[in-house]
Amino acid sequence: MLKRPIYLDCNATTPIDERVLKTMLPYFTEHFGNPASITHQYGWEAEAAVKKAREILATGINTTPEEIIFTSGATEANNLAIKGIAEAYFNKGRHIITIATEHNAVLDPCTYLQNLGFEVTYLPVNTDGIIDLTSLETALRKDTILVSIMAANNEIGVLQPLARIGEICKENSILFHTDAAQAIGKIPLDVQAMNIDLMSLTAHKIYGPKGIGAIYVRRRHPRVKLASQIHGGGHERGMRSGTLCTPQIVGFGKAVEVALAEMESETKRLTSLRQKLWEKLQTLENIFLNGHPTERLSGNLNISVEGVDGQALLLGLQSVMAVSSGSACTSAKVAPSHVLQALGRSEKLAYASVRFGIGRFNTVQEIDMVSEQAITTIKSLRQANRSQKSTVKTN
Repeated sequence: MLKRPIYLDCNATTPIDERVLKTMLPYFTEHFGNPASITHQYGWEAEAAVKKAREILATGINTTPEEIIFTSGATEANNLAIKGIAEAYFNKGRHIITIATEHNAVLDPCTYLQNLGFEVTYLPVNTDGIIDLTSLETALRKDTILVSIMAANNEIGVLQPLARIGEICKENSILFHTDAAQAIGKIPLDVQAMNIDLMSLTAHKIYGPKGIGAIYVRRRHPRVKLASQIHGGGHERGMRSGTLCTPQIVGFGKAVEVALAEMESETKRLTSLRQKLWEKLQTLENIFLNGHPTERLSGNLNISVEGVDGQALLLGLQSVMAVSSGSACTSAKVAPSHVLQALGRSEKLAYASVRFGIGRFNTVQEIDMVSEQAITTIKSLRQANRSQKSTVKTN
């Protein structure tokens, strides 16, 4: 059996933690009831499990269980937040603000709304990937109904100043939504202290199951109105109809519980591994870090490599490690990363980028192997390019 490459793409997805899987399994077989069936024991068991998971998520972001609405993932949550606010507050205003480095699950709904007559302002970011708060304040208008800015970037791991953004939005009575798919369980989140009105979450970035997410919708100060995008049985306070998938919800709750319990120690460990990898890569010239050096997710390292072809680089690495060049959700598109271009990277450097997503199950030994292979591959590709250019000149 061939040895599989070292998995270093944890910003794309993570393997399910055995503790999470163990918690989920009984809800596929023994406790299989519909949580909406509240007239018998099977339904009660499922309802109790969903309630417990809802409470875990609520505690994790400092809110109440009633404000947690389950979805199929962060993409649906983002669509529900943006389209739902646009429809519910249509008469108040038609202006939305976001940033150029957002995930496509935010950018595409915004484009959709533009086609319906809404105005969307796409704010630039600084070269380190962090928003300029002055530009945000300047962009606010009387008809602005929503500001949507992600907590942590999926490609470069940069952390945005959520508390300050929330403060600005609250001062101007504008709703604030954040896509926290990459942030939950990795950095402290507090929707009250940060004045966040809507927050998108997902399980599969924190060693939980795929296909389950949630959205936090504020009920007080202010009470946020949200137009549902899926209609049916009126589940989830009427905001998201459909039978709840109890096993996935149970897994989501357990994944958050584990991540929160281990956040402090895991952050230190991952930061150490990331720094070790970055220090070794810096022994080469013309290797550029993408994003802020410290205000970033502990397990994320995104670099651009001068003097190599991007596809050749990934091909050269794939025998030893599983890495990506950007968002997994847009990897089928042969185009330079819009995130890296927003940072001011040239198209060539944006193509020649690698995202290392270090996770819970990676070791020091693996990072040593990865760094050695990366250095060897980059040196080899650069030498091949130099030889090719020399041959062309000779001819």
